[in-house]
Amino acid sequence: MLVFPLRFPPTERRQRILHLSMPIIGGMLSQNVLNLVDTAMVGSLGNAALAAVGMGGFINWMTMAFITGLATGVQAMASRRVGEGRENESAVPLNGGLLLSLALAAPWTLLLFFFAPTIFGWMNPDPEVVRIGGAYLQARLLGMVAVAMNYSFRGYWNGVGLSQIYMRTLIVMHISNVILSWCLIYGKFGLPAMGATGAGLGTTLSTYIGTAMYIFQAFKLARHNGFLKSIPRGETLMTMLKVSIPAGLQQLFFAGGMTAFFWIVGKVGTQELAASNVLVNIMLVGILPGLAFGLASATLVGQALGRKDLDDAKRWAWDVSKIAMTGVGLITLPAVLFPDFFLGFFLHDAATLSLARWPLRLVALTMAWDTLGSVIMQSLLGAGDSQRVMYVSIGFQWLLYLPLLYAGTVWGGMTLLMVWVAQIVYRATQTLIFVGMWQQEKWKRVKV
Repeated sequence: MLVFPLRFPPTERRQRILHLSMPIIGGMLSQNVLNLVDTAMVGSLGNAALAAVGMGGFINWMTMAFITGLATGVQAMASRRVGEGRENESAVPLNGGLLLSLALAAPWTLLLFFFAPTIFGWMNPDPEVVRIGGAYLQARLLGMVAVAMNYSFRGYWNGVGLSQIYMRTLIVMHISNVILSWCLIYGKFGLPAMGATGAGLGTTLSTYIGTAMYIFQAFKLARHNGFLKSIPRGETLMTMLKVSIPAGLQQLFFAGGMTAFFWIVGKVGTQELAASNVLVNIMLVGILPGLAFGLASATLVGQALGRKDLDDAKRWAWDVSKIAMTGVGLITLPAVLFPDFFLGFFLHDAATLSLARWPLRLVALTMAWDTLGSVIMQSLLGAGDSQRVMYVSIGFQWLLYLPLLYAGTVWGGMTLLMVWVAQIVYRATQTLIFVGMWQQEKWKRVKV
């Protein structure tokens, strides 16, 4: 059995890993930067608008979390077809993803659109926030079909090793989002001044711009691989659903779990909640490279399985893990050494900054290990083993971690440092489980 090899991967394998992962990292980082710009524009409208857009964006993420699983199904199947030498069929899973995007997202959008103000009323008692947020959420929901399609395209481009197309399209989407939102928020160039609703509409329009770019590029680069040449067979759609549904449920429960985490921390205290909000946002900077490397590993694993080279598939996950852990370890090291420098950008109260100092150090210190978990999890998804990943992810978060965290904070008097130690232990244990699943090699028998 192949165990975790200590030797760093050779140059050829390093270059292939970086070729796939760096465009994904670039696209994701651009999203973070431009999200901050979007938030700054809405912030000028007042606290109610800022609160409404923040909450509306999160509700929108919750409602769409399930359909993002389509990317996993498309990527697993497309990469497997490439590895099998059936490139001329590699876009057939994409056709299935686009068909399912329409079938699932369109009716879901219609239902949620009319209930958006009611949903907002459940989440916030402030009538002004509900008024602004309901309209903003409706504008965002109109883009759900495009979001679902874009995730399917993301899965395809990453699956066939063309992640640079994903990066270029994502950057264009984000730039157009800022421009359109600016025009629609403030009424520039003869457009109506729509306030926060304009921010939502600008995001939706930029999403459709991304969809149009993906379709244009697919006609140019994927037509010979079967793009929109035929309707996928029922067997293809069922296989895709078998892989995508567990991945979508995992995302849905993860998003809900993060909501529960903030709710529980809020019971500790307001300062602790403010500090945790900052810690999570800083933590995301370290998580994104791990996710990007994980998506690259999913492609390499799927293609190796398509070639029926099972040992190579296993080796790819380890090779990607070593590069990802090294990179993330270097990125997060300054936060271990100089936590106040990074926290000072967000926290200006000395007491709150003091609360966050050691949690940040511990999070940064263990981020490389967390990255290993991200890469191995995505590798399992790339092999099509999404059902077992779902069981582990949901089970650990909802049946173990969150109940224990609630009990510890409400009845056990946990401090913020203890809360984050519990978070680290939960994530580290989950990583161990994923590594054990990878070593067991049951994923080699999954057919996609």
